[in-house]
This record gives sequence, C-alpha cells and structure tokens, in this order.
Amino acid sequence: MRLSLRPLVPAIVAGLLAGLFLSAPAEAAPPGIPSRATAQTYLNSLTVAAEANAGTYDRDLFPHWITISGACNTRETVLRRDGTNVVTNSSCAATSGTWFSPYDGATWTAASDVDIDHVVPLAEAWRSGASTWTTSRRQSFANDLTRPQLIAVTDNVNQAKGDQDPSTWRPSVVSYRCTYARMWIAVKYYWGLTLQSSERTALQTLLNTCS
Repeated sequence: MRLSLRPLVPAIVAGLLAGLFLSAPAEAAPPGIPSRATAQTYLNSLTVAAEANAGTYDRDLFPHWITISGACNTRETVLRRDGTNVVTNSSCAATSGTWFSPYDGATWTAASDVDIDHVVPLAEAWRSGASTWTTSRRQSFANDLTRPQLIAVTDNVNQAKGDQDPSTWRPSVVSYRCTYARMWIAVKYYWGLTLQSSERTALQTLLNTCS
C-alpha cells in the first residue's frame, strides 16, 4: 500500500514556518523612537556647545538600577522588555530567554552576556548639562524607561562603546545606525542636553541614511 504525504504537506509547511518565526530573534525596540522627520526637527533645535566638567564626573551621581515594580529593578525590566520568552525567578532575575542585540546582530541565551546600554552615556550626559542637575533628576535619566534611553545589547559591545558619542562610535550593524541616531537625538532633546559640533555633524550624517 502506498502512503500519500500530500494531505500532510500543508501541516508540515505550517509547522516549519512556525518554527522559523519562533526561533527568529526579536529586535529590541525601546519606546519613544521618533520618525526621521521628527528627529530632524529635534536635532535642529538642540544647542551646540563645548562639553564641560568632564573631570568631576562620578557614575554614582546617577543612581541606578532602581526598583521599578515589585522585586524588579530597571535592568531586569529592560531584560524582560527586550527579550523573547524570558523566564524570571521570584527575585525577578532572568533565568532563561533570548536576547537579540541590534548593535551587532548577536543573539544571546544568557542574561549575563547582556548589558543594558544607556544610549546617551551617563558621562556624556554629565558633560552635556547633567552636571547642573539634582541627583533626583540624574536618577530619572539613568533609569528612563519612557524615552529610547535604555536597550539590551551585547555586554562587550556596550563596554567598547563606553562614553563615546556618534562622532566616534556607532553600531556595527549599518542598518541600525539610523535608528540609533533617532534614539540619541530624542534623549538629548527631551532631557535638554547639548551637542558638540562633531556630534551634531555625525548625527546629521546618520539621519541622512534613513530611508
């Protein structure tokens, strides 16, 4: 007796497709990313000024991570937001999940391989105006979940970025650079931070690549 597989083909194809969709990494998308046009408007309105007070920067002046809800702090909240199938324990620590880092295109299955990047670094913010803020305002900036300021990325990529601005560092994934520029501009605009001339030129160049 010859068995026909024809009736099973649709189900097999559907299963394969479902597997592909389930295994595909989800691109992290922090909230509040403006359109290119809006980002351009923001960029045009930002003040260009020399950086100041670099020598007095101290990371402890930007308290983080803070409790957001229940046992979850800011880092854990972003890990859950940006990850796929994230499982946490009673302390809100991620015990499993998948994280796609849009900066370098890498996918990780251990939370320990992932850092939460401050899109506009804390030291950069300090030099661009945050040195005059209250500690409370700096805490809000360092834990900002409303603007596109926090994103889960590969840990060593975040460490290589350090406190650099887009004139000296940008994501290695070229297609993400437009998004990165729009995120950076939105954060600086909302928080009233200044730009260096070279930083503004770099951001305009990146915006010009947006489709």
